[in-house]
Amino acid sequence: MYIQYLGHSCFKLQGKNNKGENITIITDPYGKEYGLRPLQAEADIVTISHQHQDHNNISAIKGKPFVIDTPGEYEIKDAFIQGIDSFHDSQEGKERGSNIIFRISIEDLVVSHLGDLGHLLDNKQSEKMQGTDILLVPVGGKYTLDSKRAIEVINQIEPRMVIPMHYKITGLKIADIDGVEKFIKEIGIKPTEEEKLKINKKDLSAEDMELVIFKF
Repeated sequence: MYIQYLGHSCFKLQGKNNKGENITIITDPYGKEYGLRPLQAEADIVTISHQHQDHNNISAIKGKPFVIDTPGEYEIKDAFIQGIDSFHDSQEGKERGSNIIFRISIEDLVVSHLGDLGHLLDNKQSEKMQGTDILLVPVGGKYTLDSKRAIEVINQIEPRMVIPMHYKITGLKIADIDGVEKFIKEIGIKPTEEEKLKINKKDLSAEDMELVIFKF
């Protein structure tokens, strides 16, 4: 599988299904008004964690992707995707509404995208997240988990690899969120920097959690 960071909470996941066909998934495409380079990507599937404009710019994605923006279980081109109900804040959605966590199974890997999660997981949510190999987790705070809470959620899920998202990056027009440096310091794991990640299950450490930061 290939994982590429397109910015903010948007990733491109590329792999092959059981028939050897290529499959591309885009998560949370951002709008052009947020200061980042315009998205130019084609996908088979687009996941939308919530209907805020920095996460739901479906029109930027080329092709005719299957759009998943509601909780439930989906099978598209032999990719298995589970959308799990959650909230954008710690007040059961009273401040910023609902959020969908996506658990994506493609090839032999499970990649989970937390969207704009704003709270610790309850027991039911935590159980559904077990078996996650790679966790895409917001760390910038204010609108999502901050570094401390992100680490608590990571400990609930126990993935083999962590990739932070939704933090301050060059050009992003979202004020008052932290950069990734705070998270790196607090989690205490030396990160690996990548431009595009090629990963197989056998590449993941069986003992130590890995931290990957994408160059942007």
